[in-house]
Parts: sequence; C-alpha cells; structure tokens
Amino acid sequence: MTINKTDIEGVVIIEPQVFGDSRGYFFESYHDQRYADALHLTDPFIQDNESRSRYGVVRGLHFQKPPYAQAKLIRVVCGEVLDVAVDIRRSSPTFGRHIAVRLSADNHRQLYLPRGMAHGFSVLSSDVIFQYKCDNYYHPESEGSIAWNDPSLAIDWSLPTDDVILSDKDMRSPLLADIVSPFE
Repeated sequence: MTINKTDIEGVVIIEPQVFGDSRGYFFESYHDQRYADALHLTDPFIQDNESRSRYGVVRGLHFQKPPYAQAKLIRVVCGEVLDVAVDIRRSSPTFGRHIAVRLSADNHRQLYLPRGMAHGFSVLSSDVIFQYKCDNYYHPESEGSIAWNDPSLAIDWSLPTDDVILSDKDMRSPLLADIVSPFE
C-alpha cells in the first residue's frame, strides 16, 4: 500500500495494492499490524459501519466529542463519493481547513482520519455503499455537527445545490464559528 499525506496533519489517503486479471481483482482492504505500523495507530478499530445512499445525499459534517472521539478508516465498496474532512482541532495550524477526496469502488482508495476531524461525504454516483472503521464506539450524547454549506469552509461538494438531499438533523447543524471545538 502507498500512504499519501494531505495538507492536514494525520489525514492520509491510502492506495492499496490491487491485483487484477481477467477474473477481476483482489486487494487487502485491512491488515491490523500493517495499518497500525503505517498510520502509527495507538488504538485498534473496534466498530465497523456501513451505509447506503443515493445520488445527491450529503451526510455530514459529523464528529464525536471526547472522550468518545473517533478516528476513522473510510472506503467505498460500490459507487463514488466526494469524502470531506474538516480539521476542528483548535491548536492545529490547519484548524478550519478541509480536504476533499474522491473515493470509489473503482479507485479502491481509503481515507484515514485521526480524531479531531469533522467528516462528511456527497454521493456522486446513482447509489453508494460506504464503509468505515472506528476506533471508538458511537455515543449519541457525544455527537456534534457543522453545517455542510458553512461559507467559511467553502466546500465544493461536486453537486448542484438543487440536487443536495439532507437529513433533518444535518439541515440544522451550526456553523463552525458557532461551535466550541472540544479538540483543544
């Protein structure tokens, strides 16, 4: 696998080695020791999540507050998304900056997000199956969110605004400037 650093400390794009032939392909999507060594992981992944969404859905920007903050290892098994991470660590030199990466079943890329990132994605294909590993359990009382269309973030979700489909909860998310970041 190849690890590609991004402009945000700790956020990396993983390009697995894919072996393909006329029958299809094979790749190792996770190996705990190799990933722990390559990503300098201190906590094991303990929960796997999967969602299915249709074109135009934007999920996020979500995060879990300490002590239930989560690092995530993200991939797409069917379809394509634009995956977005926003640095919400107040002491970080990249606080308030984001990265956006296309993840798809075709490119097999994975995205690793350390704790302290708000995360979201937009569905670019007709349908997507999205999977991610977490290093902490989900706790509803610890969830937080930031508005997907916060003008200070200026995220291009690669979707026409009229096509965006949001949950009721995501429609009510505050701006980054209006949250107290729990990641000091």
